Amino acid sequence: MRFDIAHLGLFTYSNRDEAGELMPRNKTTVTSHDVARLAGVSQASVSRAFTPGSSLSPEKREKILKAADQLDYIPNSIASSLNTARTNTVALVIGDIDNPFYVRVQRAFMTALQNRGYQTLTFTVEPEASPDEAIRRVLRFRVDGIILTAAQLSTRTASLCEDRGIPLVLFNRYIPGLELPVVRCDNFGGGKLMGQTLYAAGARTFSVLKGDPLGTTSKDRVEGFQMSLLEQGIRSEAIETLEAGSTYDGAFAAMEARYPSAEDLPDAIFGVNDIMAMAACDWIRHRLGKAIPADVLVAGFDNIPEGGRIAYGLTTLEQPIDAMVTEALELLDDELNEEPRSSIPTERIVPSSLVWRDTVPRP
Repeated sequence: MRFDIAHLGLFTYSNRDEAGELMPRNKTTVTSHDVARLAGVSQASVSRAFTPGSSLSPEKREKILKAADQLDYIPNSIASSLNTARTNTVALVIGDIDNPFYVRVQRAFMTALQNRGYQTLTFTVEPEASPDEAIRRVLRFRVDGIILTAAQLSTRTASLCEDRGIPLVLFNRYIPGLELPVVRCDNFGGGKLMGQTLYAAGARTFSVLKGDPLGTTSKDRVEGFQMSLLEQGIRSEAIETLEAGSTYDGAFAAMEARYPSAEDLPDAIFGVNDIMAMAACDWIRHRLGKAIPADVLVAGFDNIPEGGRIAYGLTTLEQPIDAMVTEALELLDDELNEEPRSSIPTERIVPSSLVWRDTVPRP
């Protein structure tokens, strides 16, 4: 087979495409200038074609992308960040990776950020560790913004972010004393709704499996649940709370310690997340040999896929993850574009919805 060979700049080209244009062969480093020359546009237009939200006509963008594809061009994000002071990278700080809810949150954020032209750096907060440490690790990198799903943050660390011009958005929690943009589920309202639901199903004695004692999410769900029952005339002594640490193992241990025999079981158990409610189901069914919901009602919060499987059929409250992620990224965009805080709502509360399954009968 015979090849036509020509040298264009730094690159060796061989073969011709259907239009007779020379195609690249042994490429070294393809630059935006090479793409601009092939597409017949300016280098600035090439940069705009790969910049999220930049102004460029669809026809010109398509022409540039076709040329880039022909040359196997990949933009250099580091070089781009030096020119624009933006890295198109967002840090996501996850606090509870053992909870499948936050695995779904991580996936949703990564997909949504990627669709917006951003990349994600994920940082985890180990149990008993402070999110402050994770944020300080984040600040070693150049990121455009931070989304925090972990429980607590000090004023000092929040100020470090602000001093560096890095916006911080809280997801599914708020931190008393810090005025930061927040997107969260209506945890208090959801707890209230679950209290009303279990009461309407006939329960009159209750146990609540609590989560992180420092987290506002668990606190709001418990308080909403208790308030709804007190409003129904339930005495406070009939509503017991158990420290369960937001984990399956913590909830299982709490059930084992409090309910060694079936005689002590209440009418209903509310786990403030699905993982803890599932642990309660396993203890009741497999250790005490009791039936759900015939002997005791069980409900959760979050609507993780595992809770919906046939082994559990868990009645729960669903957090609309995709809607919450969209709201969080809108707040982040406002912060990045330096929209004045007075002109935008900095706290967005999204309602939960009841998901009926087998562990609580419909009234």
